[in-house]
Amino acid sequence: MLFRSFTVPTAAGDEFSLSEHLASDGRPVFLNLWASWCFPCREEMPALDAASKANPNVAFIGISVQDSRSDAEAFLEEIGVTYTIGFDDDGTVNADYNPIGIPASYIISSEGVILERILGKVTEDDLAEKFARYFG
Repeated sequence: MLFRSFTVPTAAGDEFSLSEHLASDGRPVFLNLWASWCFPCREEMPALDAASKANPNVAFIGISVQDSRSDAEAFLEEIGVTYTIGFDDDGTVNADYNPIGIPASYIISSEGVILERILGKVTEDDLAEKFARYFG
């Protein structure tokens, strides 16, 4: 299945476009949909941050969905992750990716193919195993 492109504002104050990233950066993408009110999302974010540092060959983007921007920003200040965070202000990412629940994550190849959809919380070890399988 091919990815659905999106452009979202980021916590850093710029924009992230999935199609532009794939065209210019060349790294595969780990896309994580989360919300500040989601307890498993809160639990997994430190592991995602550690995995993003351990896997610089994969671009990590976390997108706040089904959440208010102010609640998401307050949570980000509390948790302090270093990978790119975006905000689904208009609900299009949530609608296009249609997660059954959150957290939901997607491993997207550098060619734009969704290699795997992961429902629920992941660990750093889960991601190491998956990245080794896909990107070897």
